[in-house]
Amino acid sequence: MSEIAAGAVIVISSHVVRGSVGNRAAVFALETLGHPVWALPTVVLPWHPGHGKSTRLTFNEADFDRAIDDLIAAPWLSEVKAVLSGYFGNVAQVRSVARLVAALRERDPDLFYACDPVIGDLGGLYVPEPMAEAIRDHLIPLASLATPNRYELAWLSGAPLDDNNAVMEAALALGPSRMLVTSAVPMMAGGTGNLYLSGRNALLAEHRSIDNAPNGLGDLLSAIFLSRLLCGLDEERALQLATASVYEVLARAVKRGSDELTLAADASSLSTPMAMVQMRRLMHPSQRRQR
Repeated sequence: MSEIAAGAVIVISSHVVRGSVGNRAAVFALETLGHPVWALPTVVLPWHPGHGKSTRLTFNEADFDRAIDDLIAAPWLSEVKAVLSGYFGNVAQVRSVARLVAALRERDPDLFYACDPVIGDLGGLYVPEPMAEAIRDHLIPLASLATPNRYELAWLSGAPLDDNNAVMEAALALGPSRMLVTSAVPMMAGGTGNLYLSGRNALLAEHRSIDNAPNGLGDLLSAIFLSRLLCGLDEERALQLATASVYEVLARAVKRGSDELTLAADASSLSTPMAMVQMRRLMHPSQRRQR
């Protein structure tokens, strides 16, 4: 894959000193797959909060906004083909990134913006509600692709998502032309799935569920799937490869007994995954309405 074909990606999310979550996961994946990356941290943490309390290093809101101004005015901006955002430190950063995406789109209407709305999980929101609202109101409408988990999508859409038909309806209602929903309702026993919906496709990629998974899988999946789309793969193949990569990295990390994804040891899983993934075509909501 050539750098010109791949294109540079601006990645904006959290940074941990130890571990493979947020920018640490996304940047590694994108660079492994051939993309130059411009990485901007939103917060810096010694490690993921799930490992225990640690010091949270934050940025002054005005300073962060000025850094966004610098990016908008950068002389190398023509290199950038996409923006990927993840975890935010405050509401002001959400608005700053919305301004960045809008400014880049003025220069390049084809700029791809992937929004990973990192706001919660099965236990509910783990960010302040105003931040979740800001992501819903300011970033989701700009997204070429959104990658929520099922519980985040339920909060963003305000609807219970007990089956994949409800997931797809919520994805359509939320607005982005492409939606990749993790933790979808599995069809295979003991499995878990990623559900992808676009104007053309309704796809479910499933694999065996693995207990005690390290953090960072959503960050990793968003980055890999973005890369596969940027490089011109069709949606089904992009979903299959991205899901296989994440599953393989997860299985290997758990087999090692690691409390973090072991990306440096498993770089080949990102570029040439060997894991088997069950792919299913679902009935698109538009087809159901025609009946």
